[in-house]
Amino acid sequence: MTEALIYDHVRTPRGKGRTDGALHEIAPIRLASQMLEALRDRNELDTRLVEDVILGCVMPIGEQGANLGRLAAIDADYAQEVPGLQLNRFCASGLEAVNLAASQIAAGFVDALVAGGVESMSRVPINLGAEGPWTSDPRVAWKSYYAPQGIGADLIATLDGYSRSDVDAYAAQSQRRAALAWDNGWFGKSVIAVTDVIGEVVLDRDEHLRPETTVESLAGLKAAFAQMGDQAGFDGVAIQRYPQVEYIRHVHTGGNSSGIVDGAATVLMGNREFGKATGLAPRARVRAFASVGSEPTIMLTGPAAASEKALKRAGMSRKNIDLWEINEAFASVVLRFQDALGLSPEIVNVNGGAIAMGHPLGATGAMLVGTVLDELERRNLNTALITLCAAAGMATATIIERV
Repeated sequence: MTEALIYDHVRTPRGKGRTDGALHEIAPIRLASQMLEALRDRNELDTRLVEDVILGCVMPIGEQGANLGRLAAIDADYAQEVPGLQLNRFCASGLEAVNLAASQIAAGFVDALVAGGVESMSRVPINLGAEGPWTSDPRVAWKSYYAPQGIGADLIATLDGYSRSDVDAYAAQSQRRAALAWDNGWFGKSVIAVTDVIGEVVLDRDEHLRPETTVESLAGLKAAFAQMGDQAGFDGVAIQRYPQVEYIRHVHTGGNSSGIVDGAATVLMGNREFGKATGLAPRARVRAFASVGSEPTIMLTGPAAASEKALKRAGMSRKNIDLWEINEAFASVVLRFQDALGLSPEIVNVNGGAIAMGHPLGATGAMLVGTVLDELERRNLNTALITLCAAAGMATATIIERV
């Protein structure tokens, strides 16, 4: 089987997903196309060699509809022969794009692709109705015991015994680690400043960071999902599915949950022949990947199973992984993942994550691939596993290895 190799990656800084956020003025297609331009320019890439552009996007409507993969390639002045694809596996979309690219390369059907993702949460809000029949069709909602993700996160905390101080402590750690990484320039290799229509820089650093955050400051925040759990009846729905739970302890807030942000990321991938043709040296290979379904009410518990499945496919064990990246959808998701796999917190999300920097839904998976690859190189380590939970009870995991 052909090796699926990673040659380079870039990402935008994450901008606050609000109308006063720095990236609100930048259309999602420009976020994506600027990252395509950066890959091309810094690698002196002949784009005629790129056989597809695959972008994840979770809200593929309005400004993010109509196949941004193709349209961003056109906007970035890639060769007109380059097609494009847009896909949606909810929060795992960016990682799924990388995996789809890897599978085509490994199968020998293509020589090179660009994979990644984009999400402008300030311009295409998460509540714009993209959940479709999951929420609007009573039959589907009934069969899945539908409850919002925040209820699932609080249900995890209830079942596993994570207290408010536990999740707040994790959130404060994420902020400290992300601030340390930025202050030491560890993200500088791959974060590309976003510019406006006249070429002025509008953002060159993650905007969501709150480095002054402490457990004490987080303790003053109100639980974000208690009201919807009570008044909208979602606590009752979750307890129907998990009758061993007497009541749900609501511990998640805006401070220990992933931030709403705008951003995009792209990853240049190919086989050995592509590297020889371009003179580029590969940085890593994709060893294995897997996606799984998990129980859809609690929704957020799949990363451990996806990781185990990917490890089995790679013929590896947990001890073979040097660094782990799990999307910080909510603090309890990471705590459960660490406990389920018996992982030391010292090798999980070592430079912080989405609680500190934000979660641009369709882009995050590709961002995590690049973040951990840079960190493997900085620490002179070899292997990493990247995983994200996804809505409706899913998860995706990918193992990469330096070459």
